[in-house]
Amino acid sequence: MAPRAMWKGQLRLSLVSIPVELFSATRSGASISFRQIHKPSGKPVHYQKVVEGIGPIDVDEIVKGYEYEDDRYVLLEPKEVDAIKLETKKTLELVQFVETSDIPPLYFDKPYYLVPADELAEDAYRVVRDALRTSNKVGLGQLTLRGREYLVAVKPCGDGLLLETPRYADELRKADPMFSEISGKRADKELLDVATALIEKKSAPFDAEVFRDNYAAALKELVKRKMKGKSARVEVEEGERPQRRGDNVVDLMSALKKSLEGGGGKKPQTKAKSSARGGRRKSA
Repeated sequence: MAPRAMWKGQLRLSLVSIPVELFSATRSGASISFRQIHKPSGKPVHYQKVVEGIGPIDVDEIVKGYEYEDDRYVLLEPKEVDAIKLETKKTLELVQFVETSDIPPLYFDKPYYLVPADELAEDAYRVVRDALRTSNKVGLGQLTLRGREYLVAVKPCGDGLLLETPRYADELRKADPMFSEISGKRADKELLDVATALIEKKSAPFDAEVFRDNYAAALKELVKRKMKGKSARVEVEEGERPQRRGDNVVDLMSALKKSLEGGGGKKPQTKAKSSARGGRRKSA
């Protein structure tokens, strides 16, 4: 079955808008997962939404709450959150370009494939892809996905474009406190020479196929062995089975030339530093 797009919208480079779709570049099915089972009865364990002193509640009674002080919340209705209008919900504009090596690996989070929505979008899509490859640059922008606005980096990947989601600066812990007790003293030269020689000996081009998840493979093998015996199997009765939840592109050359002449498009926004982000706000 063909994968379903996680997001559909416009990739914008100044005056050029390209209909695109976003797909996850990773597979959740590659790892093994388990359900929790009540051993005496062999039935799956379920989780209820429970309020202390009240008991189980209906999902419709739940709203979002922001804890601004210990045990004090500002309540937000779902419709209030949905009413927030952000251009990045439907448009990914590349507002800045940086060298490929300028973004430390520490910032990168998840990869996605960004593909043209149809054949009409392919010409402009290829121009952006090849321009990024020729200039050895990564395009930066922002995109609203799954209820939050992500910083994104777009770069060539084979015949297409790869979109990655770098973390914001305030999402990363400072390294200094972690390494503060490590001596800055240089390593012993003889030991360094041996370690360097060992690294050279084991160096090779990167090939992900060489590596495998040994723990997941061992778990799958354990499951296979257990399935051969009936004592470890349980089956849920039919009545007890839970329900599963389940722009047209303007003339490309003209737009590019106009953008180059006028410097059209947004510039990356800078924000004032705030101690409130990433932590709880204290009331005045």
